[in-house]
Amino acid sequence: MDWQEWHDAYDRPGSFLARRLEAVQSRIRLALDDSRPGPLKAISLCAGQGRDLLDVLADHPRRDDVRARLVELDPRNASIARTAAAAAGLDQVEVATADAALTEHYQGMAPADLVLACGIFGNVTDEDIERIVGFAPQLCATGATVIWTRHRRAPDLVPAICSWFEDRGFDRLWVSDPEAGFGVGVHRFGGRPLPLALGARMFTFVGYDVLGDTRTS
Repeated sequence: MDWQEWHDAYDRPGSFLARRLEAVQSRIRLALDDSRPGPLKAISLCAGQGRDLLDVLADHPRRDDVRARLVELDPRNASIARTAAAAAGLDQVEVATADAALTEHYQGMAPADLVLACGIFGNVTDEDIERIVGFAPQLCATGATVIWTRHRRAPDLVPAICSWFEDRGFDRLWVSDPEAGFGVGVHRFGGRPLPLALGARMFTFVGYDVLGDTRTS
């Protein structure tokens, strides 16, 4: 899979990914609008070109409050994200070309106030989705917002993902309508953050093409 070329669908109006991106961005805006005053930290796992967070931060009133780390393994996509952040003057955004599955890449940023897990859950096994959710209390500060995505083809795993989050102290804020053609979920962490377990692998990125899916995340 060419993951840089995969991003081209975001530029096609009305495409599955373009509509999902719009939904994710709107929820990021709401999360920032509702965030506590003062400095904020945001992390994005498998950030790709960073379109979800960077496009919002570019013109959001809280942009200068947000220190962010985007973690993306593909060096081409990471470079595009780095260039976009610089062009928007987002000096507090760091783009790390690294394996987003490894917890050490979030050291110094976790627990964060905003955690993005978009484009992952359709590219890993169901067991690894639950494993990622299990790490969420280590990544999230109390009151943090987690925004995640997952396709809604049968068998629809979105209800189970919601339950996994809620079993770990997260409250459901919003889930996209099943008829939307994509799944976007938003949860808020009401518990106490756990220490970050350094040296741990949260998931193995397989790829939707290898998993046999025809659409991603």
